[in-house]
Amino acid sequence: MKRLVTGAVAGLAVVLAAACSAPSQSASTGGGSEAPTAAPQSRTLTVLAAASLTESFNSLEKTFEQQNPGVDVKLSYGGSSDLAQQIVNGAPVDVFAAASDATMKTVTDANATASAPSIFATNVLQIATAPGNPKGIASFADLAKPEYKVVVCAPQVPCGAAEVKIEQATKIDVKPVSEETDVKSVLSKVSTGNADAGLVYVTDVNAAKGTVQGVNFPEAAQARTNYPIAVVKNAPQADLAQKWIDLVKGATGTQVLSAQGFGKPAA
Repeated sequence: MKRLVTGAVAGLAVVLAAACSAPSQSASTGGGSEAPTAAPQSRTLTVLAAASLTESFNSLEKTFEQQNPGVDVKLSYGGSSDLAQQIVNGAPVDVFAAASDATMKTVTDANATASAPSIFATNVLQIATAPGNPKGIASFADLAKPEYKVVVCAPQVPCGAAEVKIEQATKIDVKPVSEETDVKSVLSKVSTGNADAGLVYVTDVNAAKGTVQGVNFPEAAQARTNYPIAVVKNAPQADLAQKWIDLVKGATGTQVLSAQGFGKPAA
């Protein structure tokens, strides 16, 4: 009998222990109401942007990804005219930010935007020289002097179109040693000593951080450049595309662009 009683007491102890532990398990799970949160869905936002936007958009990329967990912003830079042709040819793109109204028109004429583009910034040209301006280049007219090796953007690229517009307004004929596909290529020619001067945007000189020196010239105001942005038609991530545009045009985007030297669009 003693052996049977001992076994029964031991069994009862096990049951009581299980009963006592059950509520603590239920409390820890909250009856299933505190299930682990699923990780954010991975998504990619594809943005094509003018080369002159590189530094500004790289900064905004970090902000956007922090605000939208799981989203990877894929930025591709280049000459606006080349980027516009990629979109017209059907590249899977979400957002296009151009460095001129004309290149954006290429896309809108092809009915390749989801809505009308909007202007988010402006820019002007500046003469880039080696640090210290050793050649003493002081004006747009100086760029026409045969002793200087000058590089510009190709005419179909916004920075090149702006340069042509200034030539037409001033009747000054600049004969460059090369015409580049975008402002970054022009800047590289100057910073590496392969050119005495180049025409780029003021924002590109700022971004060069001392590797070139900027020379202002009053005629630049005659070719002020607008920067339009739009959601591309049939964008794979249309909702994220609009969020990106809202960031660019909002207070944060305006601050980042202004710090780089971009002007605000006309009211």
